[in-house]
Amino acid sequence: MGATAVLGSFAVGLLALFGIADLAGLPLLSASLSQQARFALDAGTVVTAAAAAGFLLKPIRKDVAAFVPIDPDNPVHALALVLTVMLLGLQITSIVFTDVLASNNAQPSLTVADLVEDELPFLLAAVIGVGVFIRRSGSATASRLGLVRPAWWHIPLALACTGAFYGLGQGSDVLSHMWTPDLARQVDRTTQHVFGHLNTPLGIAALAVVPGICEEILFRGALQPRIGLIATALLFTSIHTEYGLSFDTLTVFVLALGLGLIRKYTNTTTSCTCHVSYNLLAGIGIGGAILGASIAAEAALIAISAYGIWSEVKRNPAPQP
Repeated sequence: MGATAVLGSFAVGLLALFGIADLAGLPLLSASLSQQARFALDAGTVVTAAAAAGFLLKPIRKDVAAFVPIDPDNPVHALALVLTVMLLGLQITSIVFTDVLASNNAQPSLTVADLVEDELPFLLAAVIGVGVFIRRSGSATASRLGLVRPAWWHIPLALACTGAFYGLGQGSDVLSHMWTPDLARQVDRTTQHVFGHLNTPLGIAALAVVPGICEEILFRGALQPRIGLIATALLFTSIHTEYGLSFDTLTVFVLALGLGLIRKYTNTTTSCTCHVSYNLLAGIGIGGAILGASIAAEAALIAISAYGIWSEVKRNPAPQP
């Protein structure tokens, strides 16, 4: 058994043992949880471990390979699947069976240092996971992660998508306050509490750049080429627990799909640019006198992007069957 298989088996076993031990009466979870919530979390943990263990088996990986771009014989791909299922299962269990909004409100507000501490592991996981200086050189690692020089029209495309995503987010916010006003107000309070200390020029810049780079390099750069667009979008959405089960969570999923499509048809550099720009725009906001100019700029960016795409298709036509 290789080292990656041993690591995957150890992680699955440890997770299952945690859930079983807490079910047996060891106080491993927070004492503030109700008995029903504790049982649900423990059961979800055990089920997650069992699901992840399935991907240690080659026949199951062969079946999965029909839907996601993995090599069932590659132990690194197997480990990536196991860890992905573990993270996704635990996040979904937490969101469904606990009050994540109340939990986030009980935590201290984020600082810039907290933000870097939370996001840096994503970047490290990405570069280590693809084998920097072990299986790949620095330049090969950057290429594998999609961190390449963008074409001239990729940046206008990223900025055009930023405007579209911002409009989607604003529309979603209006609908959530219309259809689920109580939940929307609770999400607003939680968001303000979590990110309130970052409402400064430095904080807004950090909130734009740090997640925009670290999250994109892991999710779109490292994971998407291996587990596919939809699974990556689900995993990305699951880590944004500050929104709970709300309209905003659905919006995050749609944005994740959009960023994934940008990565698929361009590169991670472009999706990073879009993510950073979107976070910055969301932090600053658009309104008043600049709204008209912003709409005109968006139209110009769409036109430039369309011309760039047309030029690319004309220069590299699809092969005839």
